[in-house]
Amino acid sequence: MRQQCVLEGVEATVERKVQENRKPRTLDGESEAKLVMLACSKPPEGHAQWSLKLLSDKWVEREIVDTISTETVRRSLKKTA
Repeated sequence: MRQQCVLEGVEATVERKVQENRKPRTLDGESEAKLVMLACSKPPEGHAQWSLKLLSDKWVEREIVDTISTETVRRSLKKTA
């Protein structure tokens, strides 16, 4: 940090760097809220409860997103507890 402070200045040392290679989020806050509403609703006929695969398939079927992984669905639902 001391070397960075001397070479780049105090501001560059204190502030975070912009992450250039970061992939944009699949779901924003509004989409996550809709996902939670879907997960809390009644599951489709023939199923006792929603699975991550069912939720991701339904999300693509409703054309809210082009593709979504079950892991993304899991992480979004885990945040809401």
